[in-house]
Amino acid sequence: MLFNSVEFFLLLAVVLALCRVLPFRAQNALLLVASYVFYGWWDWRFLSLLFASTVLDYLCGWKMHHTEHVHRRRLYLWCSMAGNLGMLGVFKYFNFFAESFAEVLRAVGLQPSSVTLDIVLPVGISFYTFQTMTYTLDIFRRRLAPTRNFLDFALFVSFFPQLVAGPIERAAALLPQIERPRRVTAYQIQSGLWLMLWGFFKKIAIADSVAPFVDEAFHGAGNLGWRPLLGALYLFSIQIYCDFSGYSDIARGTARLLGFELMVNFRRPYFATDIREFWHRWHISLSTFLRDYLYIPLGGNRRGRLRTDVNLMTTMLLGGLWHGANWRFVVWGGLHGIYLAVERVLAQWRLLPAASPPSFRWLSAVLKLLCLFHLVALTWIFFRAETIGGAFAMLTQIVTLADPEGINSATNLLRAAFYASLLLPLDLLQERAKTEEPFPMRWPAPLAGLLAAGMISLLLALGGEAQSFIYFQF
Repeated sequence: MLFNSVEFFLLLAVVLALCRVLPFRAQNALLLVASYVFYGWWDWRFLSLLFASTVLDYLCGWKMHHTEHVHRRRLYLWCSMAGNLGMLGVFKYFNFFAESFAEVLRAVGLQPSSVTLDIVLPVGISFYTFQTMTYTLDIFRRRLAPTRNFLDFALFVSFFPQLVAGPIERAAALLPQIERPRRVTAYQIQSGLWLMLWGFFKKIAIADSVAPFVDEAFHGAGNLGWRPLLGALYLFSIQIYCDFSGYSDIARGTARLLGFELMVNFRRPYFATDIREFWHRWHISLSTFLRDYLYIPLGGNRRGRLRTDVNLMTTMLLGGLWHGANWRFVVWGGLHGIYLAVERVLAQWRLLPAASPPSFRWLSAVLKLLCLFHLVALTWIFFRAETIGGAFAMLTQIVTLADPEGINSATNLLRAAFYASLLLPLDLLQERAKTEEPFPMRWPAPLAGLLAAGMISLLLALGGEAQSFIYFQF
């Protein structure tokens, strides 16, 4: 079930109406049923994996908390990790590693038989697997006590606004909101609707409008010169940001209508001036997960420069692989790992004296912003290209300013400028105000809410057939 579909709004309307009259515990039961309906709308068979993960981590967390024996606690943790990562590995990575191993054998002259599974990747499995793993990991570290109520935990795992594509919530943040009674205020309704409006605008008016031009360019990259390819790269940079951050805004707005507050997942990442800051602004729930549950346990930056660089590269490679079972994503993550390592070296050099005039510092910040944007944009080639060979070919054409026979117009560059002009003003206002609210309205809450609801309806009506979100494939 897509956010930008009639079915979703019917489900949301029913849930909102019933939550107004049901007692607290019945509200949670209703939300759990609604979450399973939402998820099962794609394929009801996916519910079995979601439920299995829920039962496994509830039992492991409970047993772990009530066991003082260190080895038993570790055993329960390993059961949780093995079960969750095992399901993720079979459904998402088995064919990738089987085919990669077969390619290695062919390279040395052997002829292995193909062993692959004919299975469908369950929607959102990477997201809810990581979310439920944080529960058992935090209990093992004694940072969290397990919840007694199984239905509350099941709702934590499956809460429909953020189930399919995040944010990846921590149990310490979301479970207390589930366990206590909620009273939805007029401000939450108003601000939730405006968040949803901003998310739908980014998704429908920008991301979906850009998609055909991006698809056309990446499908026919070999016949295009560097100008349309560079324009397509700019367009995809806009598309993926608006598509994914738009989803996160809709998720946060929907949750707010229900009385929940989800974490901010994006803070205008293209305003970052270094790669470390970029990852503090982009897909924050994933980057903080990788930091807290992978990078720091590996040693973080506490064991010297070389070990720090190895930890960074390991984290980013696995972060890339989390996105998809393809070498393109591994290269994408590896490039970000290289950027982070190189940046650590360059950070030791001061390019401008401390007493530089403000105009020099401003110019330096703008240049660093533009440089970082282009470095990040180049990595998006591997994220979007259909094959790793095609990604390297497209990268070569852009970097070498290749101009083969074929289309070499600047139309895509102009399109990128147009769509950026739709996005930039409000992002700039938010950045200057240091706020995550898209429209700081001073109108009465009912009027502002009705206006937002009307504009959402208009966007959906003009948007045509509902398009899926990019991150649903992960």
